[in-house]
Amino acid sequence: MVQFTATADIDLNALRNNFTTIKAITPEAKILAVLKANAYGHGLVRIAKALCEADAFGVARIDEALELRDGGIIKPIVLLEGFFDPLDLPIIAVNNFQTVIHNIEQLQAIEQVTLAEPIHVWLKIDTGMHRLGINPKQFSEFYQRLTASKNVHSHIRLMSHLGCADLLASPQTSQQIELFEQLTAGYSAEKSMANSAAILAWPQSHYQWVRPGLILYGVPALKPEQQRTTYPLDPVMTLHSSLIAIRDIKAGDSVGYGAAWTTPQDTRIGVIAIGYGDGYPRHAKNGCPVLINGRLVPLIGRVSMDMITVDLGENADDKVGDYVELWGKNLPVSSIAKHSETIPYELLCNITRRVKIDVI
Repeated sequence: MVQFTATADIDLNALRNNFTTIKAITPEAKILAVLKANAYGHGLVRIAKALCEADAFGVARIDEALELRDGGIIKPIVLLEGFFDPLDLPIIAVNNFQTVIHNIEQLQAIEQVTLAEPIHVWLKIDTGMHRLGINPKQFSEFYQRLTASKNVHSHIRLMSHLGCADLLASPQTSQQIELFEQLTAGYSAEKSMANSAAILAWPQSHYQWVRPGLILYGVPALKPEQQRTTYPLDPVMTLHSSLIAIRDIKAGDSVGYGAAWTTPQDTRIGVIAIGYGDGYPRHAKNGCPVLINGRLVPLIGRVSMDMITVDLGENADDKVGDYVELWGKNLPVSSIAKHSETIPYELLCNITRRVKIDVI
């Protein structure tokens, strides 16, 4: 009998297939593959090396960018939140990183620093999401000052971010695109606006650069009923474990901490070697689907640090050691997210270091 603890299979062929799909949707655009948060839990350097056709990589923090360079990645790397300390600017220059500029403090720091080489800048405009980005009224001034700075490469790119691209009925996306068009109409600079949802649903936002994140990893950025066209996306991560115990319980018996679930009838339960210590969602509700031997069974009781329990059914013939899929090829991570009142991003990013990684 062989039992497995929590393991994440990372399918690099699926990753490359997803990249090919994105390229087919946006044939005229360059692709900035978003690898922040350890490539959404898939492994930063591993994913970058597999995406050899990407035109650039996007990360959130400078330490992620440095990890990529240390891992042998030589392609352009963009700091999507910009830099947090003026002392980072020489590091950005020497490592040939590119940086987003989204506030006056960053602009002033670039103007005041002395650099051996100019750096590449992406100027971010807030067109309506109201998170990062300069006020549209500041655009002309920022662009002129960046153009005038000896520390800025002449090839400035312009960008914004869509807040409601996954809500096709919302007017906000069209309004943001229209404002971005108005502001940048007189500029020949390359532009970028499309995230994963916009790549699938808003072709007018594709411009010269697209920035796929979630769909790279095979997770749809739109609900099925929202998709005008269905595109093939393959889950890159399959999280699995095994049954480590099976027990028969009687009607009225409770399971787990706090007796949070009580069986209405005699049944057989299974204990699986995974829990919130591995990144499985602590707040997954009773009924959350788990795949065992080709059928979905419901999660029961509270998720523990190292274990979950499922209702196998009174006549189940499952055995200790049987393979269990928590999400992946045959069970969408979005389904687990829905039963946990969260989003797929969080589940993928929360995989902990004790989970074994198998690259397939």
